[in-house]
Amino acid sequence: MFKSFETYKLLFLRLFLIVAGIEISIFFFKTDLIFTGIFGLFIVFLLVREMYFYVRNFVLLYDKTIASILQNDFTSDFTKHKFNKSYADLFLLYETLKNKQNEQVSKDIIYRSILNNIETGIVILQKEENDWNIFLMNDYFSTNFNVPKVSKWKYLKNQLPALCEIIEEDDFQEIKTSVEIRVNEQNMQTFVLQASRTEIFEKDYFIVLLDSIQNVVEKKEKDAWVNLMKVISHELLNSITPIRSICQNLQDLVEQDSLSSEDLEDVKNSVETMLRRSDHLQKFVEGYRKLAMLPSPKKEKIELQQLIENGIQVMNPLFKENQIEVVNGIAFNRWIHIDAQQIEQVLINLLTNCIHALKGVNQKHISISAEAKENRIFIRIADNGSGIEQEIENKIFLPFFTTRNEGAGIGLTLSKNIIEAHGGYIAHKSENGKTVFEICLVEG
Repeated sequence: MFKSFETYKLLFLRLFLIVAGIEISIFFFKTDLIFTGIFGLFIVFLLVREMYFYVRNFVLLYDKTIASILQNDFTSDFTKHKFNKSYADLFLLYETLKNKQNEQVSKDIIYRSILNNIETGIVILQKEENDWNIFLMNDYFSTNFNVPKVSKWKYLKNQLPALCEIIEEDDFQEIKTSVEIRVNEQNMQTFVLQASRTEIFEKDYFIVLLDSIQNVVEKKEKDAWVNLMKVISHELLNSITPIRSICQNLQDLVEQDSLSSEDLEDVKNSVETMLRRSDHLQKFVEGYRKLAMLPSPKKEKIELQQLIENGIQVMNPLFKENQIEVVNGIAFNRWIHIDAQQIEQVLINLLTNCIHALKGVNQKHISISAEAKENRIFIRIADNGSGIEQEIENKIFLPFFTTRNEGAGIGLTLSKNIIEAHGGYIAHKSENGKTVFEICLVEG
């Protein structure tokens, strides 16, 4: 406000000098001082000319600055005018917006660099009226799918019709599915498609992620191997460390000239401990051998009800001992093509886990149900036990992972391998306070 007042004061001073000059010149003409009056008018002309250029430069500089701000063009340099107090606030606004734009450009460069280094195809669409334009396409998408970085949806549709048709069928809504795409005239490849829609500052964006199934599998395999090596190294160290310590103690005893009765007792205890830890290691290796050398299923047709009843019959003594109510809720019968002994082992493993999960529960309950759809049989085993802690949910199928001191940690892993060898899958989830394991098998 103060700086604006300074500008107005300068303009008023110029106007005052011009009006005063005109009045003085008129006075000189009235007193017959012609040449003096002409000189006065010449001074007034110079004042008017100076004021004209002052106002014009002021307006031009103001217009140029405002135009730069409106057009996001911050290439102009106003440093030579920075000492002019009349423009101080305007230049401050300009510099502030310029710094913010530079900061935003830097962030955009960093974000684009990150996206371009991710080994996942990424396309971000932006809606403009009724059409979608390509806001961003990362290098991996462009290179892997041999697509130029086009700006229009219709051009992308010409390049990848299979992908674009799925997106259009779902009306650009959230998608999570698989899609087969032919890349560079090669065989069809399967990709995981994930898409989501979001609105930012009243602008509609659609984000598409494409990841190769092979990449997903390799990542999961790598994670599985890392977790497996952690479990194996933990088990080995738990046995080798005390055995080494005992061996060191025995070496010290043997080097003595004579052994007392107490020393002999120490030797006896040490040998027993070594044998016990060796037995544990042997069982550990045997468990690994079972996982690594699982025989191929010898499939035959068997009735679903018979399979379930056989599993329950084997476990009945333990159910009675632990006062567990077991309900077989399967109301239909179907034929399934399986290795009966292997699948029965899976049922026994899952029911055994249910028994351990029900320890400490007053009213112990296990329910078995099944559903047939799309040529598949879904067998569900649920218990009202303590459930699986969220921290270990992603570890329960890992080899040798167990939360029980007496457990070997191969039951669920072996079950998973057996079901997958049959072309199915096994999964777990929590429903209404119950832990549910679901087995999916192909109907025979």
